Amino acid sequence: MGRAEFIAMMAMLMALNALAIDIMLPGLQEIGASLGIENENHRQYVVSSYVFGLGIAQLLYGPLSDRFGRRKPMLFGIGIYIICSIGIVVVPSFGALLALRFIQGAGAAATRVITVSIVRDVYGGRAMAEVMSLIMMVFMIVPIIAPGTGQLIMFAGNWHLIFLFIAIVSLAIGFWTYARLPETLDPADVRPFTVSSILDAFRIVLTNRIALCYTIASTFIFGALFGFINSAQQIYVGIYELGIWFPVAFAAVAVFMSTASFLNARFVGRFGMRRLSHGSLMGFILVTFLWLLVQVFGPQPMPVLLFLAFFSLAMFQFGWIGANFNSLAMEPLGHVAGTASSVLGFMSTVGGSIIGVVIGQAFNGTALPLVAGFFAVSIIGLIFVLIGEKGELFQPHNPRI
Repeated sequence: MGRAEFIAMMAMLMALNALAIDIMLPGLQEIGASLGIENENHRQYVVSSYVFGLGIAQLLYGPLSDRFGRRKPMLFGIGIYIICSIGIVVVPSFGALLALRFIQGAGAAATRVITVSIVRDVYGGRAMAEVMSLIMMVFMIVPIIAPGTGQLIMFAGNWHLIFLFIAIVSLAIGFWTYARLPETLDPADVRPFTVSSILDAFRIVLTNRIALCYTIASTFIFGALFGFINSAQQIYVGIYELGIWFPVAFAAVAVFMSTASFLNARFVGRFGMRRLSHGSLMGFILVTFLWLLVQVFGPQPMPVLLFLAFFSLAMFQFGWIGANFNSLAMEPLGHVAGTASSVLGFMSTVGGSIIGVVIGQAFNGTALPLVAGFFAVSIIGLIFVLIGEKGELFQPHNPRI
């Protein structure tokens, strides 16, 4: 497999998660109405139930992929994802929908954990950060086009067709993976699938200061993103009354994230992960602070173009932070890459989704809870980066990273 196909495949595997979340955002209102959900904040559980399943199941896939290789657990997870997508098409109640969304997320956890493990199997240091940035750039195509695709599907029929579309796309990606993905786990790195070996790998991950602190920092930053995803439909449609233009606004912000990922891939080899991500974190804090000031003391509601400008600038910084923080956390853990990816993914996904639920459920008809949440998590993220780096920012530990 060539480098371009490798990047495209890894991006599409990771994009199955974005597809399962972003494409159905335009249909949340109809989902709630058709299944008898009166409290509009409760519609957010369609997103958060998936994310919880995604996060919790990551603890299983990492040790499995360190014992049995990357291919088999990956294909198993994709199979679960496809079956649940089809099941949701005929789901009879909101509770059953949430249950299937949880299981669907549990299947998709394989694509989150094992994709990162595969990249770490093949690349390390700045090369890994460069490849992860390119993967994220391709991956971000899905959030750009998914809400618009969901809106078009809604024009053609009802929300059930969205999940049928997800099933067809995931089936195609599953066949591609089956046909072309090689086994990347080095036989020397195979670990026994026993309780003691798993706990030992967890100990290695959780006692590494750099890995732990960057993971916690990522958790809080991702929490803000999950908070937005949970309340995006309420903000864009409820506050700003964008209606069918909601996917356009969503895509515009995703373009900024994709651009940041592309630029990160170009510059990380020259400047290093720490310089780029630390600088972006400081930029994230500044943008969200100014955003909060305008939200509190400016006109209510904030003009939609100004809201989009602040949000796009924040997400541009996020595009520099995400891939680099993940690579910095994984860098010292290559010998337990599968379990490391699962532990770090579990912490960032479950922790981030909990933070996202708190931010999303705080929605009160204004964007203030979201904006305040963005600023708060940026400060907490900086604190943990400072702990991990012993107070020193922007300093590469060696020429590779």
